Amino acid sequence: MDISSISTTSFAAILVFARIGSMLMLLPGFGESMVPARLRLALALVLALMLGAILEPRLPPPPEQPMSLFALVGGEVLIGLMFGAIGRLMLSALSVAGQVIGMQSGLAFAQTFDPSLGSQGAIFSTFLNLTGVVLIFTTGLHHMFITGLLGSYELIGPGTIPLPSDAKDLATDTVAQSYRLGIQMASPLIAFGLIFYLALGVLSRLMPQVQIFFVAMPSNVLVGITIFALSFSAMMAVWVMYIERYGASLN
Repeated sequence: MDISSISTTSFAAILVFARIGSMLMLLPGFGESMVPARLRLALALVLALMLGAILEPRLPPPPEQPMSLFALVGGEVLIGLMFGAIGRLMLSALSVAGQVIGMQSGLAFAQTFDPSLGSQGAIFSTFLNLTGVVLIFTTGLHHMFITGLLGSYELIGPGTIPLPSDAKDLATDTVAQSYRLGIQMASPLIAFGLIFYLALGVLSRLMPQVQIFFVAMPSNVLVGITIFALSFSAMMAVWVMYIERYGASLN
């Protein structure tokens, strides 16, 4: 098979599409399950045609052997998946916060379908995930992600495969930071839960004949939802700054 007939422009478009398409499949906002895959692929194709001419001088020359072409395209796909997966992992902070809030407010068993995860999740997790996606578009973070597609070539050049150890460290750090951020976002509810259940323990010792848990459960839900409503804007502001730093790092 001779691929020498492939033009330089076509080769640039194919190579750019491999990375951009992989990133758009996973990036927050663009990679949601409610966004049709054909729409994401069409957007990736348009962006690849636009950026291909810009990146063409920086791309390696078309290889003469098919296996070299497949290896080059496969490397770009892996790089795109890595950048997209890091952004997707940052959404887990909202899921962690929602799960903790649900447990502390007594609504952990209130499950609903989460379109961001494609599975059942706590009602607070679903609400936070959907709000996060809305904030990405309303705050203009999706523009940073689009420009970050081009900026990713500054971080990892075309034809360069990142070291597995670097990718592993990056993923591990992102998961740790997302988990820590999720706990910090839910900290008002954690503090309330500690005080509330401590008070229930004292009351159960003072009045063992009263079913304290069933009496206090409505208050737990009411106060928990109230604290969540009061701290909701601060929670999402912290998360937006967190995801904005990732968008800025791509640029």
